Amino acid sequence: MNSRGAGESSAMSVAKYDRAEELKAFDDTKEGVKGLVDAGVVNIPKIFLRPPDEIAEKQQNCHRNGVKVPVVDMSGIERDDRRREIVEKVRIASETWGFFQVVNHGIPLIVLEQMIDGIRVFNEQDPEVRKEFYSRDRMRRVKFNCNYDLFHSRSANWRDTLTITISSDGLDPQELPAVCSKKCKEKRRNKEKEKLRFERFVKKSYRNKCRGNLRTEKKEATTEYKKHVTELGFVLLELLSEALGLKADHLRSMGFGKDSTMVCHYYPPCPEPELTMGASKHTDPACLTILLQDQIGGLQVLHQNQWADVHPILGSLVINIGDFLQVMSNGKLKSVYHRVVSSHVGPRISTAFFISGTSTDSTRFCGPLKELISEENPPVYREFRVAEYIEKFMSEALDDCSCLDYFKL
Repeated sequence: MNSRGAGESSAMSVAKYDRAEELKAFDDTKEGVKGLVDAGVVNIPKIFLRPPDEIAEKQQNCHRNGVKVPVVDMSGIERDDRRREIVEKVRIASETWGFFQVVNHGIPLIVLEQMIDGIRVFNEQDPEVRKEFYSRDRMRRVKFNCNYDLFHSRSANWRDTLTITISSDGLDPQELPAVCSKKCKEKRRNKEKEKLRFERFVKKSYRNKCRGNLRTEKKEATTEYKKHVTELGFVLLELLSEALGLKADHLRSMGFGKDSTMVCHYYPPCPEPELTMGASKHTDPACLTILLQDQIGGLQVLHQNQWADVHPILGSLVINIGDFLQVMSNGKLKSVYHRVVSSHVGPRISTAFFISGTSTDSTRFCGPLKELISEENPPVYREFRVAEYIEKFMSEALDDCSCLDYFKL
């Protein structure tokens, strides 16, 4: 029976429904949204339902025809004249949209595909293996869960997340999920029919000849992607420094880029996508975000009070300004709201690489750069500890008002 068509009175429904109890029961499964989909749910649980006013808002001001997020071609960046063109395009996009896509960025397509595939394999492996990483301990460097704000959000989002925190001392591959380890491979092989094994072997052999080994272990794919995306992050920080009229190494010399976080999202297909979200509207708690997404789509950015789709481009990466960079630029560069709509189609897979400073360093501050403020351009934000910002961000629901409002003068 469809529970939404039942004739229970609203009073009885409210009396029987205990949201806190349902949240705890869901979290205790440690299987996330993928577990619900595997169980064959037809109606999404109440904890995922958006309020009626948000459902109505979700349908409004969407899908602007002809409006596209800027695309920056990074080819030829080693030439001075071409670099100036790229800096100017980055500046305009960062000031007007806060978002842009980059192509010809130097990261091989195979590295991007392996990273996406690794996230897929992690989420689609035996649930018992995923459970080993399920945690809400913020100090744990590698953890899997569903909605960091699950217990204080108004509505949960339809996604699961693997978070990998990378400190300045690097990333230890041994901490990563070994979804393609010898033991896991053996378990999967024992469950497969001989015919399917043979077909996969033939397919794998052909792909290896054409494109190299696509069965790179998750940990190897992650470390390889991290290496490439970190270098791209440094280049982008240089371009943004120049866009602000500063020396190319200005932002990097401040320590940004040393610490980073990879947030790997898995959005299963949703049976009732119109009633929930993949990710609520939010801004990013970082200096800069580099997003890798698959070809399904669903990411939207708020531009001129309307939601615009960020259409996937094969091999591209999506770049967006984070809250810290909006503060440091004294509001010149924009950290804007964005969200992910849920869909019948899936899974959608993405990984956000957040470039930031050391959030656990109590002595680290963030504020408008002195080079960018004057009597004519006074500071818009007060200086604050990065740890203070992170604490506030993590203690509130994702779709609460931007944390930056709290730090405005």
